[in-house]
Amino acid sequence: MKRSTKAVLLSALVFPGSGHLYLRRWVEGILLSAVAAVALYMITSVVWHTAMEIVGQIQSGAIASDADTISALVEERLAATEGKTNLATLMLGTSWILGIIGSYWQGRRTEAADEKL
Repeated sequence: MKRSTKAVLLSALVFPGSGHLYLRRWVEGILLSAVAAVALYMITSVVWHTAMEIVGQIQSGAIASDADTISALVEERLAATEGKTNLATLMLGTSWILGIIGSYWQGRRTEAADEKL
């Protein structure tokens, strides 16, 4: 299997930047991985805090523990943080796409350089 194919598969299926790291493009790989990790942290942080807040309200008896009430509250709270999660989702998707395209491009350049030798 070609190095470019392996790099693309790593970037697409494992994590953004992993294809660059496989190709020993350390700076690009670390930057893509860092952006993706920050974006994932932002998304999971919002979800976690929302869930813990709702669980606390259920345990204290402030809200009923039926599915409709909880669902409406979740939608309300996530709508309030929509801008933050949309930005994080955009960052994650962009880093993933750039990782795939960049690792393919860099892999092809590496293969072309190897053929010249």
